[in-house]
Amino acid sequence: MALSRAASSPSHAGLLKPLAAAVSSPFVRRSISTDTAPITVETSVPFTAHRCEAPSRAVETTAQELVGFFRIMALMRRAEIAADSLYKAKLIRGFCHLYDGQEAVAIGMEAAITKKDCIITAYRDHCTFLGRGGSLLEVFSELMGRQAGCSKGKGGSMHFYRKEAGFYGGHGIVGAQVPLGVGLAFAQKYNKDESVSFALYGDGAANQGQLFEALNMAALWDLPAILVCENNHYGMGTAEWRAAKSPSYYKRGDYVPGLKVDGMDALAVKQACKFAKEHALKNGPIILEMDTYRYHGHSMSDPGSTYRTRDEISGVRQERDPVERIRKLLLSLDLATEKELKDIEKEVRKEVDEAIAQAKESPMPEPSELFTNVYVKGYGVESFGADRKEVRAVLP
Repeated sequence: MALSRAASSPSHAGLLKPLAAAVSSPFVRRSISTDTAPITVETSVPFTAHRCEAPSRAVETTAQELVGFFRIMALMRRAEIAADSLYKAKLIRGFCHLYDGQEAVAIGMEAAITKKDCIITAYRDHCTFLGRGGSLLEVFSELMGRQAGCSKGKGGSMHFYRKEAGFYGGHGIVGAQVPLGVGLAFAQKYNKDESVSFALYGDGAANQGQLFEALNMAALWDLPAILVCENNHYGMGTAEWRAAKSPSYYKRGDYVPGLKVDGMDALAVKQACKFAKEHALKNGPIILEMDTYRYHGHSMSDPGSTYRTRDEISGVRQERDPVERIRKLLLSLDLATEKELKDIEKEVRKEVDEAIAQAKESPMPEPSELFTNVYVKGYGVESFGADRKEVRAVLP
C-alpha cells in the first residue's frame, strides 16, 4: 500500500492541526508500514484539569500508529455493527451493549500503556477486549454462546475476559468493577510491579457509593488506580443533567486530581492516559472523564431515540466521529489516499464476516460446563454433570 509521511519544516515546528484541510509542509513519498518518524499533532480541544497541571496538547505520533488507529477502530466499528445484525437475527441472546462511537477511548488508552497494566470495565466491553489483543473469533463466539468464546461461551456480551493481557472483564453490576479495579491497583503496588490499573465506568455509574469508597481507599494508600468515566451523556435513557447535580465527573474526586478529555479524539485519549499513568505511579489515583458518545441505544433493547433526537446523533457523527477524525487526519497529512482507506475497510469487513462464519461452526458448551468455573480449582465444592451426581469437597 503506497502511503506517505509528513516531514514538517523547521518553521512549522512539526505542529499540525488534526482536522486541517491542507498542510503547507513538504511531503516525501515512502512506505508507511515501517515508518516511525515522529509527527506532532495538536489535540482537538484543550484538556481541563482539576488539582493538577494539564498535559500538553501537542501529541507525538507516527504514520504507522495513525494507520493502525484507523484500522483497529474500523474493525471495532464493523464488529459492533455486525453484532447488531446478529442480535436482530436472534443469534445473540440476552443483554448486548454496543460501543460504536466510543472507539477512541479503547484505542487511545491502549496506545499509552502496556499489557502489564490492567483494565477492568462494565458491560460495554467488546471493543476494550479487542484493544487488549482479543480475536474476532473469540468475540463472536462468546456473543453467540459458543465454546470458542473468550469465556468459553458462558459469559456472553457482558463478561469478556483476557487475564493474560491484563483484561479483567466485563462486569454486569453497575459500578461494581471500580472496587475490583482498585483491588488490582493494590496488588500492583504490593508487588512493586510499576504498573497501573484502569477502572472504567459510565456516567450512569458515577453516583455509586462504592465508587467513592474505593476512591477514598485508593487515595489513602496512594494506589496506582486510574478511574475512567466514559461519559456518553446518557445513563441508560437518563441524560446526565437529570441524574447528576454536578456532571463535572473529573472533579468528583474532590481531593483526587482529575482531567477532562475529548473522548472522541484518539490522540487526546493517548496523551491523557500517558499523563495519568505517570501521575498514578508517583502520586496515587486520578480521575479521567472521557467526553464521548454512543450511537446505539444503551443496549439492544433500547432504540436510543426516545430521549434524544436523531439530529443530535447525526450531528455528533458529522462533527466528532472518532474514525472519521483519523481518516481526515491521514488524508490531510497525505499519509493515505481515500482509496487506500477504503481498501482497509474492505479488508476489515472480510475479516469480520470470516470470524462470524467460524464462530457459527463452534459448538455450544457442554451441559456439564454449567458447574465448572464456579469455585477456584481445588477449593470448596466442585460439581460435575447436569444431574450433579459427582460432587467433590476439598478443604483449603
